[in-house]
Amino acid sequence: MANVSEIKRGQVIHWKGGLWSIVQFQHVSPGKGSAFTRIKLKDLQSGKSVENTFKATETLEFADVQRKDMQFLFADNTTFTFMDKRTYEQVAIDADTIGDDARYLKEGLEANVAMLDERAVTIQLPAKIEYTVAQTNPAVKGDTASGNVTKDATMDNGLLVRVPIFINEGDRILVNTDTGAYVERVNK
Repeated sequence: MANVSEIKRGQVIHWKGGLWSIVQFQHVSPGKGSAFTRIKLKDLQSGKSVENTFKATETLEFADVQRKDMQFLFADNTTFTFMDKRTYEQVAIDADTIGDDARYLKEGLEANVAMLDERAVTIQLPAKIEYTVAQTNPAVKGDTASGNVTKDATMDNGLLVRVPIFINEGDRILVNTDTGAYVERVNK
C-alpha cells in the first residue's frame, strides 16, 4: 500500500478487482479544498482506459510486477520485439500494451518493461530520448518577426516534433517522452 502522491507513470495497481496500469496522472492542489490526483488508468484485462480522481489521503495497492531492463530490437505489423539485456531472451509485446509510446521507439532504445506472470504489461521509456533530425525546413529571414519561432521537424524514426527555428537537419535533440516536446539540442 502506498499513498496516491507516490505514484509514477507505468506502475501497476490493484483497483476495482483488477490490474490497472497508470497511463498518466496530475496532482492538483486547489486554492480552496483538499488536494487530489487525477489518474488515467488502463485495464490490463480489457485494454479499456478510464479516468478517476483520488483524494490525496487515499492509498493504492501496487501489484507485484517484475521489472526488466530491455532493449528495443524491431517492430512488425502488430508486435514490438524487445530483448532482455541480461539473458538475451526476446519478448514480443503487442501494440495495445505499448500504446502511444510506440512513436518514440527506435532501434537500440533501452526501456523498463513490467512483467506479470511472464507477460509484459507496461513499458516505461526514459524521460528524455535523443534523436537525429532527419528532415526540417531551413529558417527563413523574418520568421521571428512574425512570431513564428518553431517549425516541424521529422526525427530519424519518423517522429514529428516542433523545434526552434535554429535546429537544422543532422542536429541531435532531446525529446520529452511524457509530452512529446523538444527539450534541448545535444552538443556534438
